[in-house]
Amino acid sequence: MTKLKFTGIQVRGDRVSPLDDTVVREERFTLFLNDVRFIDLVASGENLRELGAGFVICQGLSKSVEKVSVHGQEIRVTAPVEGSLEREIATTGSVKFIRTDPDPVQSGCSITMADVFSITGEIVTDLWRETGGVHCSVLAREGRILARASDVGRHNTVDKVIGYGVLNGIDLSSCVVGCTGRQPRDMVIKYAHAGIPVVISRAASTDRGIAAAENLGITLICFSRGDRFTVYTHPERVRDLGYP
Repeated sequence: MTKLKFTGIQVRGDRVSPLDDTVVREERFTLFLNDVRFIDLVASGENLRELGAGFVICQGLSKSVEKVSVHGQEIRVTAPVEGSLEREIATTGSVKFIRTDPDPVQSGCSITMADVFSITGEIVTDLWRETGGVHCSVLAREGRILARASDVGRHNTVDKVIGYGVLNGIDLSSCVVGCTGRQPRDMVIKYAHAGIPVVISRAASTDRGIAAAENLGITLICFSRGDRFTVYTHPERVRDLGYP
């Protein structure tokens, strides 16, 4: 990931001093869907094939991706589009496409409490410690990290790791996503479109995020920090939780 140096003035208590700070680069890419200019994405310039594939799947535009190529600032995706391409702006500021809710996730996937802590540890990256300017997501299965992505946007990190799974033929219904970002309804819908059964986040959800996870069969775990986490929905997938 591209990093730049900027000079600032830091105030710490009553001390004022110059500071050379490390900042991540924000870039803009154009996604073409079936050779038609579709949307501009603000993202970090890594894992762009995965970003394109994951975006199409997580937005519910298609259930499969045939081809993804990257040419400079262009991401070109070929996929059989399903339904309308009419757009709307979500209350979180993200662009979404008008879709009925996906079917509930069907999966026999389960994890342990130790898995929750382990996956949480994988999303706290050196890049975040250095810059404080990126989110991170991981895709995991049976205790193994399959993919990791950092980006200036939390949506992009999820698209990138899910896109990795799509491009590599991984059964996403057997996988867990760990994410640093908040989990409102629009994020939960992305997981459901991809068939992800378990989500672990360091951050909070919202009332509608929790309701969506309950209705869509997703185990939603938030506030996973240090020695604690909160399971909001479908706790049966955490097999050693031991709570009635």
